[in-house]
This record gives sequence, structure tokens and C-alpha cells, in this order.
Amino acid sequence: MVKEIIVSEDEYETRAALLEDKVLAELFIERQEERYVLGNIYKGRVNSILPGMQAAFVDIGLDRNAFLHVSDIAHHLEEYEELIDGNTDRESDTSQKSQTGYRKRRDAPSIKDILKKGQEILVQVDKEPMDTKGPRVTAYITLPGRYLVYMPTVEHVGISRRIEKEKERQRLKEIVERIRPNKSHGFIVRTAAEGKGEEEFQADMKFLTNHWEKINRSAQSSSAPSLIHEDLGPIFRVIRDVFTKDVKQFVIDSKREYDRVLSFLDSLLPSLKPKVKLYSKKKPIFEAYSIERQIKKALRQKIWLKSGGHIIIGKTEALVAIDVNTGKYVGKENAEETILKTNLEAAVEIARQIRLRDLGGIIIIDFIDMEKEEHKNQVLKTLEDALKRDRSRTNILQITDLGLVEMTRQRTKPSLSNRLCQPCPYCMGDGVVTSSETTSIAILRRIKEIDRKLSDKQLKVMASGPVAFRLLGDDNDKVKNLAKKLSMKIEIEEDPDLHIEDFKIISMKDQREILLKED
Repeated sequence: MVKEIIVSEDEYETRAALLEDKVLAELFIERQEERYVLGNIYKGRVNSILPGMQAAFVDIGLDRNAFLHVSDIAHHLEEYEELIDGNTDRESDTSQKSQTGYRKRRDAPSIKDILKKGQEILVQVDKEPMDTKGPRVTAYITLPGRYLVYMPTVEHVGISRRIEKEKERQRLKEIVERIRPNKSHGFIVRTAAEGKGEEEFQADMKFLTNHWEKINRSAQSSSAPSLIHEDLGPIFRVIRDVFTKDVKQFVIDSKREYDRVLSFLDSLLPSLKPKVKLYSKKKPIFEAYSIERQIKKALRQKIWLKSGGHIIIGKTEALVAIDVNTGKYVGKENAEETILKTNLEAAVEIARQIRLRDLGGIIIIDFIDMEKEEHKNQVLKTLEDALKRDRSRTNILQITDLGLVEMTRQRTKPSLSNRLCQPCPYCMGDGVVTSSETTSIAILRRIKEIDRKLSDKQLKVMASGPVAFRLLGDDNDKVKNLAKKLSMKIEIEEDPDLHIEDFKIISMKDQREILLKED
């Protein structure tokens, strides 16, 4: 697989795309006016305690207070040091988090016994603000380096779940256990550390521990609420987290950022410098690599598969539902083979879409029903293998008799559609509006109601184009019959500014809109 990182930077936003065999796999976007807070460390002040939720709201200086659960604070205090088996790395393969991403805990103490209103506390943003919710924070501080993630508040040493060979996992753990400077501080070995040795780890440890000391000093001299540590900018986060030796090239269209990247790599990863290239052609870089087109496709509800089948992705507040259909594909073999081929292709595409769209929480996948158990297992295995490329934690349950797969994916920031789109002002985000036929019937009923309550016999109906067209066309006989029955004069006029569900009924006598009590 050929991996490429393409970066576009201008005065409006910074965008970085990870391509796998020319196909968009991940997209990172940060706009100039936006404030990206994931990974930032703040000194906050407890604003309120909610014993019923075992949580607190903490003022960290943002527009909305941060949410802090008891499971994310108890271990931070010495008296509860043994409460939770420490592990805060998002890459780790240990089981300290449940499938929804929250840490498991034994008999947690009451939040009101741990925190007091007005208390100052050092926290790190674990989940970006989403919709009406403020950020979620944790007292388990994690500082990611190139090869290690430093955890100064826990003792645990873990290995990335993507390093699969047991012998290598054991080797890496032994090195870290042996050389870590403080046995009460933990580390997670990142995927990029595979094959590395003591020298690289010592350099990472020295940098991260020194950085933690600076953060501590800053926290001690600052008053809450205040920002203590800001995570790297978008380009350098991509370099730290995504730019590995298996990436073929890193192409960027900004000379200023190109120079900064080379300078950054000088001290961190000089071996990767030859892969960094400056894009200088006139055609926009995202268009040259067909990324703009792929972004637009990632915002659509329907995604077509190469075979002719398609998948439909629907989002609700509680979960994401994905439906698989054979579509235009009828196959050349029997029905069971057609269904299997569609489901296998869909499994790979679904994994890519989940990762690209940054879908999180509960995800339900409705594969086409399969009769053979071996086919179900084959589809499930394909989905699991495809999701191994995803850096976010996922958990997949077995496929049901109905062909449903339930899974969860860690959600730390808004999805791609939430970042790039807004609810449709026409349908108010419902995805549907009442038909012109429904609205025209509502108008005729309202005219009858006006006749019962008022004596006005000359009315003008103002409606949107589609509704006015229907009243003058398909429903014209209904309008004429109603006017005759009520001995009334009714005129229909189009108002292009009206919503398809809205209309006005105006008295022709005084040009006043007629409003009944319920209006």
C-alpha cells in the first residue's frame, strides 16, 4: 500500500490528507478562527459537583465548562492511587476502557469526597466540545512523543495494539521498564517504535519528562482558569502521529510551513526529510490529488461500491446506522455469492468511511442477510482487518442472525460532517419536508376554517412555487369547487421566499394576513 500525506495551508484553514493508494483515508482540518483544544492541558477551577452523575463541571477558561467524571480524577489523588489500573493511551491494547471508551473502575468513591467547589485541578482535554456539550477532561495527563506516550500520573507500561508480534512486544516493554527514569511514571510504546531501540526511547523520555517539569512549574505559578500546555499545530500533529517510514511522500503547498517542517524534522526525524516535498504548481494541491472530489463524496449519505452495490450512512444523536444494498449489482453466480461479494466489498468501504468521516459512538451495520455461517465469519473478519488501520479504538461484536453488526468507536472530536456542514435551514435538519400535496391540502382546510370563523369572502393564497403550481394545476378543480361551495373568491399567487411548508392567506378587502387564534 502506498501512503502519501498531502497538506494544504492558506489564510483560511490548514488541511492534511492521508492517502492510501490514492484513496482518501483520513482528513485533518483546522480553521484559523477555530480553537482546537483536544490534548491541551489546563489549570481549571471546579464550578459545580453533581453527585448523582458522579461528575463535576470545571471552568477551564472556554465558553462552556468541561465535564470531569469521577473515573478520570480518583487516581490523580494519592489516596486513590490504587483505584484504577493505569492506562491512558489511545493506542494501547489493555482493557482499562470499556467499549464506549470510558475507563473501568472498582468501587469508585463519591465525587463529592474527592473534589470541592472552587478547588483548582490540572486537567487535559480528552474529547472536543460537540454540539451543545462542553469538552470532556481527564486528570490522567498524557504527553505523546514520537515513539512513546508519557503518563506522569500512572505507573503502567503498555504496548500499542498494532504491534502484533509477541516477541517484539516483550522486547519493547523490557527496554522501557529498564530505562524509565521514574518507576512511578508510566509509558505507552507507540506503533512507530516497532524495531527501535534504547537510544530512541531515551531521547523521547528525556524530552517528555523535561516537558512535564515545565508544565508543572507553569501550573504552580498560574491561577485557574488558564491554559498550561497547548498541543502541537495541525501539521506537526500529523507529523508526530501519522508521518512514519512507510509514508512515501509528504507534500505541502506552503513555503513557510515547508521550511518549518524541515526544521522540525532536523532535530526529531532527519531520516524523513527527503520525503518532504514543496508543491509549487498553479493547480490547487487538493484538486491535483483529487482530494476535493473525495471530500464531497464523504459528505453524501449514499456511497456507491465498484460492483454496483451501495451503502447508506445515517446519523442520529444516539448512533450511526449503515445499510448495505446490492443496488445495481445482480452478480453472475447464485444469489448467495452475489450477497457475499457485496458484503465483503461493503465491509472494506465501511471501515474506510468510518475512519474518514470520523464517526464515533455506537455504530450499527446492516449487512445483507447471509445464510451460511462461514460467509458471516468471512465478512466479520474482513471488517476487523480493515479497521486495524484505524487509530481510534474500536470494538466489534459478533454478527447477528439478521446480519447486523454492532460496534463502537472512540469519539474524541466532531465528525467530518459536523465540522464541514450545518443543518439544512429548509428542513431544519430533519432531512425531509412535507410534500406540496400535503401543504396544498392544509391550505384548503384552512380556507374552510376561515369561512367558519370569519365572514371574509375574498381571499388570496400566497404559497411557495411548488405548492402554488399544484394549486393552479393538479388541485385547481379542488380550489374551484371549494370557492363555489363557500361562495368565495380565491386567488393563488406564488411567493418564492416562502418555505414549501409555509403559506399566507390574505384578505383581498384590506390586504391583511388572516391569522386565526392557534396561529
